[in-house]
Amino acid sequence: MEIRTLKAEDFDAMIRLGEYAFQYRMSAEDKENARKRFSPENTWGIFGEEGELGAKLVLLPVDIFVYGKKIPMAGIGGVATWPEYRRQGLVKQLLTHSMKVMNESGKLLSLLHPFSFPFYRKYGWEMFSDYKKYVIPTDKLPAKEMTDGTVRRDITDIAILNQVYEAYASGFNGMMVRSEERWKHSILDDEGHTAVYYSPSGEPQGYLLYKAEKKELLVEEFIWLNEESRRALWTFICNHDSMVTQTVLAQMPANDGLTYMLADPRITQELAPFGMARIVNAAGFVEEFAFQGSGEEQSWTVQIKDPYAPWNEGNWQWTLSAQGKASATMTDLDENTQVQCDIQTLTAMMLGYKRPMELWKMGRLNGEAEAITRLEQAIPVGQTFLLDYF
Repeated sequence: MEIRTLKAEDFDAMIRLGEYAFQYRMSAEDKENARKRFSPENTWGIFGEEGELGAKLVLLPVDIFVYGKKIPMAGIGGVATWPEYRRQGLVKQLLTHSMKVMNESGKLLSLLHPFSFPFYRKYGWEMFSDYKKYVIPTDKLPAKEMTDGTVRRDITDIAILNQVYEAYASGFNGMMVRSEERWKHSILDDEGHTAVYYSPSGEPQGYLLYKAEKKELLVEEFIWLNEESRRALWTFICNHDSMVTQTVLAQMPANDGLTYMLADPRITQELAPFGMARIVNAAGFVEEFAFQGSGEEQSWTVQIKDPYAPWNEGNWQWTLSAQGKASATMTDLDENTQVQCDIQTLTAMMLGYKRPMELWKMGRLNGEAEAITRLEQAIPVGQTFLLDYF
């Protein structure tokens, strides 16, 4: 069987496989629009002896924020196999091949949304983000508050929305850098509304993406940069109280603290895992990472297990400058490594989803207590979050 990128003439076969695997139908108009946006160079497939497409996946090249820095990432989506080709290791082959492609093209991280967490954990991905969903009856919404500034409805200027989004997203690990095309085709739609908060000086400082239908206000994105914008947008939501019986916040950070701020916190809330991540190139990622310097140089010997990315596997010397700049070099030291972990644990730790000491107590991160304590101090505290689906 042959693994290669798709060609323009493979588009229809790709759509047929996607429709079958994910059980949907595209209209003729949607199909033609998708054809215009089709990037065959980012779609990989396995083809049988007769040239038929057996399985495929899409690589989405995009940066994500990690401790405020933009890190090159490739998202994996659209993974699908015809039933007659399943249980033959085709997806394993595609994932293994994709790892090499991502590494050779300079991607340091990969994200995906799994159909099965155990399946993708086998290949080095790990859960890295949760979100909260709230269902709030109208009589339990926050109190309305008068604020300075203005909320303007149905602002569709992508530059304004993206300015606010990036300022917000840079404060979380895992948030995608959105292109104009993504805003147009994946975020905004004709059925939804926007509401943008402007400060008294005219600066956009928060926004909502929402829909109101069937007596429910569905808030798909609630983005605020300061307390004033948060209060103003909540008041805008509350001003729908005569129209709706409940408000649903579809996706909020796991630590947003909303219930603490409600007069009656007994509302429906759901905590859900959302997305998996994987370090593609451990040395490159460590050298780009925003460590906290201790004022003096320090180092760790780290053993990494990663059978599906052999360039990561082995013993490494991490050296951290007094200012927090790191270098990572392969070492021949086979004994007395100070820290040992697999690539899944390393990913969860470096993205801030789990702290080093927490992982050490779980038995996921092994090593000397002194070395783990220094890692705890060197890795800044961060919050993971992901809004985008791909």
